[in-house]
Amino acid sequence: MNLETFKYDNRIVRAFAIVTVIWGLVGFSAGLLIACQLFWPEANLNVQFVSFGRLRPLHTNAVIFAFVGNGMFMGIYYSLQRLCKARMFSDTLSWINFWGWQAIIVSAAVTLPLGLTSSKEYAELEWPIDIAIALIWVVFAVNLFGTIIKRREKHIYVAIWFYIATALTVAMLHIVNSMAIPAGLFKSYSIYAGVQDALVQWWYGHNAVAFFLTTSYLGLMYYFLPKAANRPVFSYRLSIIHFWALIFIYIWAGPHHLLYSALPDWAQSLGMAFSIMLVAPSWGGMMNGLLTLRGAWHKLREEPMLKFMVVALTAYGMATLEGPLLSIKSVNSLSHYTDWTIAHVHTGALGWNGFLTFSVLYWIFPRLYNTKLYSNKLANWHFWIGLLGMMFYIVPMYWAGVTQGLMWKQFTSEGFMQYPNFLETVLQLFPMFRLRAIGGSLYIIGAVIMAYNLWKTAKQGEFVPEVEARPALASAPVHAEDAKVGWGHRFLEGKPMLLAGLALVAVVIGGVVEFVPMWVISRLPFPDDPAVPVRDRALRRILEGRRIRLRPSVLVGLEAHRPGPASHRREVSRRVALQPHGRSAHDLARLHDAALLLAAHAEARYQRRRATPLRVAQGRRAVSGGLREHTGAGGSREAGGEHRGQSQAGHDHERTGQHGDHRAHRVSPAVGHGHQGSSRSQIKETYGQKRS
Repeated sequence: MNLETFKYDNRIVRAFAIVTVIWGLVGFSAGLLIACQLFWPEANLNVQFVSFGRLRPLHTNAVIFAFVGNGMFMGIYYSLQRLCKARMFSDTLSWINFWGWQAIIVSAAVTLPLGLTSSKEYAELEWPIDIAIALIWVVFAVNLFGTIIKRREKHIYVAIWFYIATALTVAMLHIVNSMAIPAGLFKSYSIYAGVQDALVQWWYGHNAVAFFLTTSYLGLMYYFLPKAANRPVFSYRLSIIHFWALIFIYIWAGPHHLLYSALPDWAQSLGMAFSIMLVAPSWGGMMNGLLTLRGAWHKLREEPMLKFMVVALTAYGMATLEGPLLSIKSVNSLSHYTDWTIAHVHTGALGWNGFLTFSVLYWIFPRLYNTKLYSNKLANWHFWIGLLGMMFYIVPMYWAGVTQGLMWKQFTSEGFMQYPNFLETVLQLFPMFRLRAIGGSLYIIGAVIMAYNLWKTAKQGEFVPEVEARPALASAPVHAEDAKVGWGHRFLEGKPMLLAGLALVAVVIGGVVEFVPMWVISRLPFPDDPAVPVRDRALRRILEGRRIRLRPSVLVGLEAHRPGPASHRREVSRRVALQPHGRSAHDLARLHDAALLLAAHAEARYQRRRATPLRVAQGRRAVSGGLREHTGAGGSREAGGEHRGQSQAGHDHERTGQHGDHRAHRVSPAVGHGHQGSSRSQIKETYGQKRS
């Protein structure tokens, strides 16, 4: 019987594998240099091109798009041919993809140190490079879908589902976020502005992590882990749930990067809710991978790549549990803007992406050169040194992040920040910065050991540019479950373009629901304009979240979490939020003043229960001074108001000179150290005068 023969292309796989190692070393080294600059500023050599601000975006782009990007292409070009039982659709497109991607990386390595940047996180490259990225990605997508269409295997494996979702969603993310108006060869301005720009940017930034760093590597995990363990995937049904739930939920979670910002409350809460739901599919994928090793755990002693794969899956599980945890508003109030976020990101970057890339490299190189790995001992040394380096990096950053958050939340008994000078916080972090640099150094040493091991593996073997393969016999027996496909998921696996269309719909829904209301807001009139119909004013309030909660400025941010009286301040916030909505600007101003006085009363009541006789005496004078500030400063609201306002202004001036002017517009910080019942009547009287 004559059988059709065909050959897999290993040349393109080898090319991507080599540059993955090279760019990995470059990206790691840039990260180590800027880590050292945090405690050793002289490391920038007084050269602007290697300063922290210039190298930091270079480091992130080199690791994400150069190291992980090339590793992703390496794994996809190797596995896709074997899963589809077909050579890549076009060798020409494969090499355009390779050289075009390397040109993009080189252009980033030149422009970013020169300061040519759009200043968008993970999207710093300027518009000519953005266009090049879009074109090269289209080349990759055409090659991917062309190979899938000409496949010889009817049903597409789970790894290919994730490759399809990656190709479609990354294209959508990049094109939408990078839309800008050029203002020169290396300067452009985003077409979005204000809070809309922030929402689009973090819709992109979060989902670049989701669909560039996660779904593509989940596809690699679903191929290489069962191959190395010689076991089938633990659960086919779980892989279906994992895929569809992950791509649908992930796209909604971007707003959790903008908590406590100008983003409307409804969008922040929506991002938080979907982030918490994201734990289920993420951990489903992790467990599906780890349970695939049932009965094969002994192979970890023999196969070094399985060690890296297990740690990668564990890091993925930890990062995808911590991410939803950090999206909870109360936790985020402690972690945001601290090094806790740095630790979280590097749990995924070093553990998930780094170790899984190392695992795939250790699997592919011996098969490309038709030999065994040069040294399992060196691979084990790499594993333990890299794991130790990861721990030395991540643990100190968690420590530093919690230290920062707690120091920023410390207040004196008068209500001032205990550590108002930012330098006080930074000095406490120097030991953790040094430990992080040690961890980064160990991680790089492990990568150098791997590079040497792979080079010796290539030297001892002979490269196989093409591997001849044979398709399955047409007369092979058909299993009962394949004979009746029906209309279930097995049907979709035989219709890749239909599956791709449904996947695209799943990821578009979240973006549309979040974007459309935000774009509508910018075209609606403001609620305070009397010439606008009531319906339009009400719509704007709903979209802005103003019908959900009205928060006076005095109760927002860190001040809302002050120790002790915080519960009373939250009670004041609740009272104000229950007031009727649809007020005018004057009504809101009176409501704000009332909130200030109610807050003073709540603090005074709290402090009175724990006050000493001396504090009671001080508190009586303080409450009187606080009331004079809000009732006497107006001059005409109360008899003698002008004189008392001037007296209190002098007191504020003296206090401002000692502690800074950042609280001069607030209730006197001494308010609340105890008062008598007469203060309550004064508050009611004052509030009644304001309403009249």
